Amino acid sequence: VRLVESGGALVQPGESLTLSCVASGFTFSASSMAWFRQSPGKGLEWLSTVTQSGESTFYANSVKGRFTISRDNANNTVHLQMNGLQSEDAAMYYCAKGFWTQTPSVLPVDRGQGTQVTVSS
Repeated sequence: VRLVESGGALVQPGESLTLSCVASGFTFSASSMAWFRQSPGKGLEWLSTVTQSGESTFYANSVKGRFTISRDNANNTVHLQMNGLQSEDAAMYYCAKGFWTQTPSVLPVDRGQGTQVTVSS
């Protein structure tokens, strides 16, 4: 399993950002995919999950209505569109293979290296 995130950046409060994650080494279209974030102040947080064909999506209450998860099975890619970013959204963001609807105790094993999102004026 190889997952490579990209798209992290320094943004100002209120701005938007889209993260991407390219997958390889497994049958992407047969796997649910998820996004997590981790920061020193808030710890680990599950954010969102999309099922295999994208027919179902799930969101943590903290990002529901602001973040949108999507996937492109033709290109083995999952995205996280983030709108209205605030300082509390600053974190390292990870994509992971698998299905979650709540925060686990540790980061999933099948995850990428992460991409940093910083929110500051």
